[in-house]
Amino acid sequence: MAVRRASHPKTMNQKTASTDQLSGVESRGRFSHAWRALRHRNFKLYFAGQSISLIGTWMTRVATSWLVYRLTKSALLLGVVGFAGQILAFVLAPVAGVIVERLDRRKLLVWTQVLAAVQSLAMAGLTLAKIITIHEIIALSALQGLINAFDMPGRQAFTVQMVEDKKDLSNAIALNSSIVNLARLIGPALAGIVIGAVGEGWCFLIDGVSYFAVIASLLAMRVKPLAMRRATTSMLEQLQEGWSYVSTFRPIRTILLLFALLSLMGWPFMVLLPIFAGQVLRGGPHTLGFLTGASGIGALVSAISLAMRKSVVGLTRMIQIAAAMFGGGLILFGLSHVLWLSLLLMLFVGFGMMQGLAASNTVIQTLVPEDKRGRVMSYYTMAFVGMSPFGSLLAGGLAHRFGAPYTVIMTGACCVLGAVWFTVELPAVRKIMRPIYREMGLLRDREPNLEEGAGT
Repeated sequence: MAVRRASHPKTMNQKTASTDQLSGVESRGRFSHAWRALRHRNFKLYFAGQSISLIGTWMTRVATSWLVYRLTKSALLLGVVGFAGQILAFVLAPVAGVIVERLDRRKLLVWTQVLAAVQSLAMAGLTLAKIITIHEIIALSALQGLINAFDMPGRQAFTVQMVEDKKDLSNAIALNSSIVNLARLIGPALAGIVIGAVGEGWCFLIDGVSYFAVIASLLAMRVKPLAMRRATTSMLEQLQEGWSYVSTFRPIRTILLLFALLSLMGWPFMVLLPIFAGQVLRGGPHTLGFLTGASGIGALVSAISLAMRKSVVGLTRMIQIAAAMFGGGLILFGLSHVLWLSLLLMLFVGFGMMQGLAASNTVIQTLVPEDKRGRVMSYYTMAFVGMSPFGSLLAGGLAHRFGAPYTVIMTGACCVLGAVWFTVELPAVRKIMRPIYREMGLLRDREPNLEEGAGT
């Protein structure tokens, strides 16, 4: 036995290696691919920094809403603050997209994070000193909107640099969505506790300090600089080129139009949550935290489900389903006056909201060429953040006139109609996307027509 074992060491080593390799694959489990983007060092650093910072961001969102509601008791002013915080992202996003393509994206993000920290610390100082007014809240919200106009397209475009293997891009987007929504779960719950115990100012202070985690992660990265081509055209010509691409390329145009509708009519329900918490459900800041947290749980489940996907193929169908679920959930939420039912419905609203957001982002990032990435993602910012201020103003005005429940029912119905329109557009969109996916190796040449089933 000893001689036989010694006479074939190479064969035995090969068998052992093969067995070990198979065991390693099995030990990783069927969901191991859900974390594959974390093998990239830069994305791992970013993931860690964002996990801390986003908790503070969500604390600030809840604290700002409750502070405005406490000071004014006005649904209209809740809408005004939401408008002020996002309108500049709409106005400046196209210009920001051109600038993002001309600058070092990591340096840009470091500066946006520094300025965001200053903004949050200013909110903290004024609130803790008990001298803050609604005018200062509006002004500081507008400053945050100015920062976001450059931060969001820069952040979206920088994802490609953090994840060297483009096959892991969809997983990185899904993982980023998961930490956003884990923070969405933890942050509001913490905010409810902190507001009830010591007031809104401490939420702003925690948020201001949390930005340093992202700054540290960005500075610790080793990023290969992109081959930046010297701009040979004017900014106006680049703006026109970006708009021409977005408006004529049907898949991106269709997705952005649906996303803009959902952002305009659906997303501003967040602005009205203090009304639901305080008047409809007869609660306080803890109730607001529970509602936002329930939405966060649904969104987190959505992000995890996307992270477990092995391919971008089929995400257009998920965009369609998500829009219908989001709108239907809002309609039923507007009809509910019971806390447990409202929390349950927030799970579906959060799932549909995040499924549509992350799936849209993934499809667009997969389709867009690198030389137009900054500009296209700036229009994504316009659709995501830029339409929200008009939605916030509209929601605040409608709620002032008809009440928050009827407002959410009407806006949810518009989201359902958007899902129906997207369903009509989907066959034509898939027809254009299919050869692009085949060229990328995402679909096999001999794969049958994917008209209604898996789709693209």
